Amino acid sequence: MITRLLVANRGEIARRVFATCRALGIGTVAVHADADADAPFVAEADHAVRLPGNTPAETYLRTDLILDAARKAGADAVHPGYGFLAESAGFATAVTDAGLTWVGPPAKAIAAMGDKVAAKALLAEAGVPMLPTWTDADEIADFPVLVKASAGGGGRGMRVVRDPAALAEAVASARREAAAAFGDGTVFVERYVERGRHVEVQIFGDTHGTVVALGVRDCSIQRRHQKIVEEAPGVVPAEVRQRLHEAATAAGRAVDYVGAGTVEFLLEPDGEIYFLEMNTRLQVEHPVTELTTGLDLVRLQLLVAEGEPLPVAATPPAQGHAIEVRLCAEDPAQGYRPATGTLHRLALPGVAAEFGPLAGPGLRLDSGVVDGSVVGVHYDSMLAKVIAWAPTRAEAARALAGVLARAELHGVVTNRDLLVRVLRSREFAAVDVDTGFLDRHPEVFAPLLPADQLPLVALAAALASAAARCASAPVLAGLPSGWRNVPAFPQFTRFTSPDGEIEVRYRLDRSGGLAEWSVSPGTGSTARAGGPTPDGAAPSGGPASNGSAPADGPTPVVSLVEAAPDRVVLDVDGVRRAYRVRRAGSAVFVDGPDGAAGLAELPRFPEPTTELAAGSLVAPLPGAVTRVHAEVGQRVAAGDLLLTLEAMKLEHPVLAPTDGVVAELPVPAGGQVDTGTVLAVVDPE
Repeated sequence: MITRLLVANRGEIARRVFATCRALGIGTVAVHADADADAPFVAEADHAVRLPGNTPAETYLRTDLILDAARKAGADAVHPGYGFLAESAGFATAVTDAGLTWVGPPAKAIAAMGDKVAAKALLAEAGVPMLPTWTDADEIADFPVLVKASAGGGGRGMRVVRDPAALAEAVASARREAAAAFGDGTVFVERYVERGRHVEVQIFGDTHGTVVALGVRDCSIQRRHQKIVEEAPGVVPAEVRQRLHEAATAAGRAVDYVGAGTVEFLLEPDGEIYFLEMNTRLQVEHPVTELTTGLDLVRLQLLVAEGEPLPVAATPPAQGHAIEVRLCAEDPAQGYRPATGTLHRLALPGVAAEFGPLAGPGLRLDSGVVDGSVVGVHYDSMLAKVIAWAPTRAEAARALAGVLARAELHGVVTNRDLLVRVLRSREFAAVDVDTGFLDRHPEVFAPLLPADQLPLVALAAALASAAARCASAPVLAGLPSGWRNVPAFPQFTRFTSPDGEIEVRYRLDRSGGLAEWSVSPGTGSTARAGGPTPDGAAPSGGPASNGSAPADGPTPVVSLVEAAPDRVVLDVDGVRRAYRVRRAGSAVFVDGPDGAAGLAELPRFPEPTTELAAGSLVAPLPGAVTRVHAEVGQRVAAGDLLLTLEAMKLEHPVLAPTDGVVAELPVPAGGQVDTGTVLAVVDPE
């Protein structure tokens, strides 16, 4: 039996495996890069071994270091998690050759499915339906097509090509990204299906010849070919479900599969199914299967690795419905590029379980981070998986959207608003989904906070900041904050906001009530609402200083009910609104009933800064310049590719913002950059 398990991975999957190990009485070993030394998964392990370095190539992809760590810590088994070496046949072989128990499928099965081109040929012989596939670009006659990495998954190395002229660059880019993520740049091309749904079957095999399907998941909501919403059971006709189960178990039997695996399919609108790939590991989205079957899939992995028969021999009936979203550190203002920084707060109301089963309808959280965690550039941007279970799909979607909308997510920008809008959309409710869902529904990218509510959020932030200063004052702490003998000079606070710089001006009366207020734009901002207070006093300054309605709606009548450092309550047109406020240095995070916003309080007397040259393009996040496509002096058009930046395992194109001439390219290929580093300067024509 396994007594001490090393998890050759990091983040939430390491914590997930450790949770089951604790329940079973199995000791745990973590391995960690230097950047992860203070991560939660390291703190939760019984033993931890450092892997010197930070990049995956230096650490989590080093078989020799991981096996040495197992020896040092006395581990007798290795679980690969997902990603990194999870689908490396060489790693599986090395683990077993070292005399350790491998918690995963046989190396032979990993190798057979790891080469996706060979896997398609093998499974076609077993009767699994396939899409047309090419390895030679010259043979492709019909477009659109999809370029895919032969090794690995997660959407990396994947490109949709509609124009034959773009195929060569798409293949080259996919190869680079695949090589960086998986150490193998092999790619292939298959027919791209419009309006197809991504569905998959969780299978499990044991050493006694059993291969069983554990249900269908739907993972159609994707961005950049990466899943962001997953659910079980997938809503498909019973006949389609049966064909999916049969094809998936046929794939497993074709390679004598043992352990947890997922067989992915493309479901066409007419009901035809086509094999996509088989992932020889536990999937990120495995919790939705656990919550709808009552099974602990990590426990089953451990039992099978110990040679025990599976305790389930047939597909269990689905119980209720589970929906999972991937909460990622991504910046909507930068096209959802990965974001970095310190996560000051991660709080979701009503979490009933972490990494485990639910006793009834509720919320499960599988997170790799906690308050204070630093989100760096070396690894995936996913912060947590948030999963809701309920008796029906509609109830699960509503509950999950509500929890996400009320969550306090401070310090790192996320894709939370996008997830909430997807879950609340009519199309999602009607199961009108496919892999192109986000392309057809740009409305779901709108922020939750309505534009006309930002002034109220800024006002709440200013009042809370004043209350905090008042509370910490060594003398006269009871004096109403912001009160003035001369009402001509209101108190003011400036912030940077999602709309640019804004200025909040307000005056309190002798009782501490709000006598007047306004919010006006700073440089590069758009005007927002200010308004009169209940006694009819006009706001000073701002777009509504004369009491007239602002251009984007009627002027709200606002009174102050309560102002504390962490909570502000405003009465807006007779309706009370409570705002939760937290600070981290100059950053102010406000969570209100209509949405959240992160602001940065500006100093009253800012230090002078260096002004960037016109036409400067700066790095949106730390990373490495992998290719420079232009030359100094070259004439370019708006949208031309200037260089390629790699960060968080993805390639990010840097495009010319306007027609002009390239004046500077200060960073060569291979150069490392920080956020804000000037990458190029284009002199506009």
